[in-house]
Amino acid sequence: MMTNLFEESVYQEYLKNLLVGDKGKCLATVQNCLNHDVNIHDIYVHLFQRSMYEVGELWEKNLISVALEHLATSITESLLSFLAPQIFAAEHIGKKAIIACVANEYHQTGGRMVADIFELHGWDGYFLGANTPHHDLLKMIDEKKPDVVGLSLAIYFNLGNLLTIVEMIRSNYPNQAIFVGGQAFRWGGVDAFHGKPQVTYMAALGALETFLKAG
Repeated sequence: MMTNLFEESVYQEYLKNLLVGDKGKCLATVQNCLNHDVNIHDIYVHLFQRSMYEVGELWEKNLISVALEHLATSITESLLSFLAPQIFAAEHIGKKAIIACVANEYHQTGGRMVADIFELHGWDGYFLGANTPHHDLLKMIDEKKPDVVGLSLAIYFNLGNLLTIVEMIRSNYPNQAIFVGGQAFRWGGVDAFHGKPQVTYMAALGALETFLKAG
């Protein structure tokens, strides 16, 4: 349930400012949220996640340029950095998550947001960024021994790379819990993980929040 601060008019004003590249006004909206004690998870879901989904859809429909999509992404990532001190102030509970974008996947904002949500709940969220090579990810798993590995996929055509690294992880670390998610799954692909009990599809940040609260 959204708070009153997330009335549709507030979101639409934020989106308008994001699409014209007005970082200052976007920041003012986020600061206003904090001033009204809106929790960071709600800011992530109702401003950042929703707006980036919409920006992606506008780009897919050729209603905005690649340059504008990149600008909106850059502003969003700067706002994530603005909130970082509060996110990393959470008391840690000794659990670890590695979050990575699969090979040839360059859309990293969603993965970064997932790592932040883990941090917000006291986990150590190791975000490896875009286009993570398979061997480097496996090496990091061996080194950190995470409770969860999260794999982000934004472009459906990279599904093959996701399936490859999932099988590599399952082969090398049979008991490793794996989360997969991202906008690519709007086009299908979830069925590929049926029969793989280690692999869980996380549809959005809300599903991750439910998991973390339950754990």
